[in-house]
Amino acid sequence: MVASAQNSYITTEEYLQLEITSDTKHEYFDGEIFAMAGATDAHVTIAGNIFALLLAHLRGSGCRVYISDMKVRIESKNRFFYPDVMVTCETKDRENITFKKFPRLIIEVLSDSTEAFDRGDKFADYQSLPSLQEYVLINTKKARIDCFRRTDDGLWLLQFYELDKINFELTSIEFSAKIEEVYQEVDFPLPTDSIDE
Repeated sequence: MVASAQNSYITTEEYLQLEITSDTKHEYFDGEIFAMAGATDAHVTIAGNIFALLLAHLRGSGCRVYISDMKVRIESKNRFFYPDVMVTCETKDRENITFKKFPRLIIEVLSDSTEAFDRGDKFADYQSLPSLQEYVLINTKKARIDCFRRTDDGLWLLQFYELDKINFELTSIEFSAKIEEVYQEVDFPLPTDSIDE
């Protein structure tokens, strides 16, 4: 989650060195770094649930799944982001131990402060990754998963999943699960009009 910008320009090499020693994670935007804010209980629980499901599914497949502390590098845009969950199946990604360049799947868990960015500019930046086949946004206020899939023509099509759907699918890694599994142990906020005054 992007929280605050530092003012001076830094190179990618300086950024990568800073991240090794920093107590705070930063995302990198063409020379500027932005400190990331903390997350809510629902956000952390959802990210943990989907990570655990994908880890079990991908074991032995040659693909690797990473949770929030692994960066993705977008060289064409000079960006580094920390996706909530990311899957790479590219062996070249094993060459870098602090970032990955060839994700097949990226998942972001939405929050009030980042939803517009995750749906807008960040998604536009992610689309420049040729390896990316699916981009998934998971809602924290209700059970809804938005899955954007790249077509053979390079277009991005949206398929959304809610509780009335049987399963949700990630075709890039041949994964299917019940939506309830992603939201296990998540307490949704009460609607404001139902709260007693």
